[in-house]
Amino acid sequence: MFNQTKHKSRTTHTWQVWAIYMVLAANLSEEQVLKQACPSCDATQLCNCSSMGLDFIPPGLTGKITVLNLAHNRIKHIRSQDLQQAVNLRALLLQFNEISLIDRDSFHSLGKLELLDLSNNSLAHLSPAWFGHLFSLQHLHLQGNSYRDLGKNSPFSSLRNLSSLYLGNPQFSTIRQGNFEGIELLDKLWIDGGNLSQYEPGSLKSIKKINHMIINLRNTSVFSAVVRDLVYSVTWLEVREIKLKIENKSLVQNSTLPFRIRKLTFKDASFTDYYISRIIILLKEITSLQELDAVDCVLDGTGQWNTIELASSGQSFVETVSIINMMIQHFHLFSDLEGMESQIHKLKRLTIASSRVFMVSCNLAKHFSSLLYLDFHDNLLVNNRLNETICEHAWPSLQTLNVSQNSLKSLKQTASSVSRLTKLINLDISQNKFGEIPDVCEWPKTLKYLNLSSTQIPKLTTCIPSTLEVLDVSANNLREFGLQLPFLRELYLAKNQLKTLPGAASIPNLVAMSVRRNKLNSFSREEFESFKKMELLDASDNNFICSCDFLSFIQQQAGVAQVLVGWPDKYVCDSPLAVRGAQVGAVHLSLMECHRSLVVSLACALVFVVILVLVAVGYKYHAVWYLRMTWAWLQAKRKPKRAPPKDICYDAFVSYSENDSDWVENIMVRELEQACPPFRLCLHKRDFVPGKWIVDNIIDSIEKSHKTLFVLSEHFVQSEWCKYELDFSHFRLFDENNDAAILVLLEPIQSKAIPKRFCKLRKIMNTKTYLEWPPEEEQQEMFWENLKGALKL
Repeated sequence: MFNQTKHKSRTTHTWQVWAIYMVLAANLSEEQVLKQACPSCDATQLCNCSSMGLDFIPPGLTGKITVLNLAHNRIKHIRSQDLQQAVNLRALLLQFNEISLIDRDSFHSLGKLELLDLSNNSLAHLSPAWFGHLFSLQHLHLQGNSYRDLGKNSPFSSLRNLSSLYLGNPQFSTIRQGNFEGIELLDKLWIDGGNLSQYEPGSLKSIKKINHMIINLRNTSVFSAVVRDLVYSVTWLEVREIKLKIENKSLVQNSTLPFRIRKLTFKDASFTDYYISRIIILLKEITSLQELDAVDCVLDGTGQWNTIELASSGQSFVETVSIINMMIQHFHLFSDLEGMESQIHKLKRLTIASSRVFMVSCNLAKHFSSLLYLDFHDNLLVNNRLNETICEHAWPSLQTLNVSQNSLKSLKQTASSVSRLTKLINLDISQNKFGEIPDVCEWPKTLKYLNLSSTQIPKLTTCIPSTLEVLDVSANNLREFGLQLPFLRELYLAKNQLKTLPGAASIPNLVAMSVRRNKLNSFSREEFESFKKMELLDASDNNFICSCDFLSFIQQQAGVAQVLVGWPDKYVCDSPLAVRGAQVGAVHLSLMECHRSLVVSLACALVFVVILVLVAVGYKYHAVWYLRMTWAWLQAKRKPKRAPPKDICYDAFVSYSENDSDWVENIMVRELEQACPPFRLCLHKRDFVPGKWIVDNIIDSIEKSHKTLFVLSEHFVQSEWCKYELDFSHFRLFDENNDAAILVLLEPIQSKAIPKRFCKLRKIMNTKTYLEWPPEEEQQEMFWENLKGALKL
């Protein structure tokens, strides 16, 4: 019984192991398939399978993946099991596929999904079942499919956290009541309804609040109905592609609800003079509307608006109007808008850009009594027309004026025109062609900000007002900056030709400065610290010379990194060549590169010390003597070892000290030269050739003598010339291996008293016999006989 139980247990365990193995093998196989289909999915939370030519969602997706990108493939069908294991998915991107079929429960496991993009596929309808379990979904993109409506009910009823919704396509034609049930708040709603023809009133009312709604519309009746629904819920409504032919019917229903809409934008729309008047009148009913924009629109008209009806319809509440890139075919025939004066009193901000404006009538300009901001950039204003536009008492409250990118050419005339704006603070006249500027200009006394960038100014003069707090003169041809601007806090000098930082004394209150893309090579600690209040300095994109002083300052100065804008990426060395292209903060030069003069000085000092040491050592060990003797020996070597017999003139050359001359000349010479037969002796006093180099005399005398007779004494050892004579005899003695040298000791002398450099001579004294001059007279006869015998050998 026990054995059967044991066998049964073992069998069960085997089957469990086998089952686990099969599951692991299946998972491993699926992971391998996934890895082959999407290599980027390997061990990452982001799985990018876009543009891989996939026909299906690859198997093997796990709970590790949080972002799955399957865009730009050929997927047609999303099956129930495809995403079942991807329970932690946060973003699923399926745009630009061929999806036409989605199983009801395909997204049921994606409870954490926040972004779903199904745009630009082939979905013919939308099913609420797809989105029923997407409780965390915030962003849903469904535009660019083929559905014609959203169904009879709301497909979004369970999406309580939805923040942005993109809908519609060229076939989208119908919106019904209840289609947006369940959505209460949206940050952005985009409906592509270019062919939207049926809109049931109240369809969008279920959404209580929409921050920004974009809708493409061509049907003006649908536009009116949409506006009626949205004035209570949307903050910013943007209408695109509409050809406005609005009906003469109120846009506001009788309701006690407060209006919410603040901004209305028309983009790529077209208007006529008649419908411009109608829309202005109808929009006055929306008392909450404060901002009106027209971008990339077309006006088929010349400004012949119904000003009488406009005036009788009451005051507009709009405070901001922006007209950008308005196409007016006959703009040169456009009217001066006489009669519109009553409609502009409350306007505070006006932008008319890129719309070929060339002037505003003086009478109309005087009625912009509340206008604070005026932007006329990228138009056709010239100085004469600007002078008419800013006539006396025009724009009385204006604080900011932008007339950049026009056709202004005289800075003096421009300054004179704007000087009539007594409250002007900010002036942008950049991207005009001023060129040379005068020394004196008249400006508003309140002016604090001036933008003169890209105006082809080669040099700044005192025309620039001293009241400025912000000055932008970027992208000119400036080579220096020396203006006295005591109140200046910000200075922009980018894209000029400056080689040094401006002087801080003339701009003591500067807080921020840009010298980006100039010809700045470096700046010193003193220049940097002279700006006492500097908080931001943009010196990026210059060609820095990474000298040792510059690197030492820029890398070690406390707080530099916090002040420099773009540090360290935008600060790159241009030289030395070895570090070109490297970041300034990462360059470290060697000691030799940083302290070249010091290193050279130390090297010279070291060489001098070495020479000094060599001289001292040479002096101590008689190096000079060795050099002299080597030179003399080389000279002697070039001569024959022994002179021919016919050139032998003397029996002996006598080498002696001048202090021993009395004994040599009065005793020895007399004794030897008067002997029978007499000996011929060579004495330097008597026989040296006058004018001949003394060394040559010594060598010649030794070579022309049979013997060399050295009279040794303490004086001889100390004599320099005796040393030479001894040396040359030394060479001859050992070169020829003979007994040419005769040593006579005039007085007792120790062999160690002879200099050590005459080692061979000392050896001779130790190994050969030498003659000693006896002080006793009875022994002197024997001395002379021995000496004569030595001379005869």
